[in-house]
Amino acid sequence: MRLTTKGRYAVTAMLDLALHEGKGPIALAEISARQGISLSYLEQLFSRLRKKELVSSTRGPGGGYHLGKPVDKISVADVIGAVDESVDATKCGGDKNCQGDDRCLTHELWQELSEQIYIFLSGISLADLVNRKNVREVSERQDHRVINTAQLRKEAS
Repeated sequence: MRLTTKGRYAVTAMLDLALHEGKGPIALAEISARQGISLSYLEQLFSRLRKKELVSSTRGPGGGYHLGKPVDKISVADVIGAVDESVDATKCGGDKNCQGDDRCLTHELWQELSEQIYIFLSGISLADLVNRKNVREVSERQDHRVINTAQLRKEAS
């Protein structure tokens, strides 16, 4: 079982948005700079997140994204599901055709694991993550790094 880059990046970007939620609309370029995720990839992810109403956008100068729901109402599982990811640990994708056209010996084990992972991720909201000390420390470090980089570029030009 593995969670792909798409799911990981979507959760990371949504957490970044949640951490900066009180600062007005957040441009994807800001998230891109802080998280090292390409802007074009974020645009694809946020298109899907917007369709699922997990984010809303404001157009024009000073525009950007806001969370579409309260931070405590968005679970990690919601974000992963919105970008068409699953945390399926079965070899067959849940189709029960793991061994030719039949279910394999351990299908139920991996299906139960998938269910437990979903329950676990459903129980963690973005608010839960925002309130973690270590998450806030990393976010502050990222903010400072981006500010310092921008100042260095300004001074060099």
